[in-house]
Amino acid sequence: MRALPLLLALCGLTLSFAAPAGSGTLARTAEEVIARNVTARGGAEAWSKIQTMAWLGYIEHGTVSKAAPQAPFVMQMERPNLTRFELKEQMSQVTRIFDGQHGWRIRPGTDGRPQARAFSPAEVKFAQDEYVVDGPLIDYHAKGVTAQLDGIDLIEGRKAYRLSLKLPSGAERKVWIDVRTNLEVRLDRPSTNPFAPGKPVSVYYRDYQSEGGVKIAHVIETVAPPGGSPGGTSDRLVIRHVIINPQLEQTAFAPPPLPLRHGSGALVRIPGNVPGQPSVPR
Repeated sequence: MRALPLLLALCGLTLSFAAPAGSGTLARTAEEVIARNVTARGGAEAWSKIQTMAWLGYIEHGTVSKAAPQAPFVMQMERPNLTRFELKEQMSQVTRIFDGQHGWRIRPGTDGRPQARAFSPAEVKFAQDEYVVDGPLIDYHAKGVTAQLDGIDLIEGRKAYRLSLKLPSGAERKVWIDVRTNLEVRLDRPSTNPFAPGKPVSVYYRDYQSEGGVKIAHVIETVAPPGGSPGGTSDRLVIRHVIINPQLEQTAFAPPPLPLRHGSGALVRIPGNVPGQPSVPR
């Protein structure tokens, strides 16, 4: 940490420069940056009361320079890392399930019938490292996450603290926290794509809104390679509705039944669903 003031001075920034009006002085340690972030997101106590969450919205697949058609999705999450993601694209259905130990991908095969495939070891490791619901920063000490403040960068024209995180598994992440809002604006992680394993991927967080007393980004854009080159790919996830602590069905994270039948008509049903928002067939 002794090298941090020198590093910032060389970059034209210092820990003592005048911060934007209303934001106070700059944080000097990773602990202070994270404390401000937790407060800005609603506080650790409010997040600790959330055990399950569901997102409903749409996703756009495409390139950084060209938008793509919208595809509706439903994302169900339960602490610590259980997830179910369902996406409807044109006439097909894609589902990803992780039960904490194992994961499965369900998508149409060459004959049009749904096929289930197990997660690769890299996908399992990545899913186990995810802290769904609240992320790695809230209660990071209790989660076994270590953090270091590296400096300040410009992210999309705004000053942001750059943190290096090390997860209990040894995996590493880079996180940028906006100096003014104290909210996450970017996270860098390795890709789990089998054709480009370990390739850097950047995730951008935008349009924070209050939901049940906590702040949640409603636009999450994943870009590879980082920096958004014209040839890079971009997945833009837009959250239209957030449901806090829904009573998820017991089978939400269960292994897919085999054999799968095409057009079985099974639905994702979330009690307390937003009126007018239909369940998504899987």
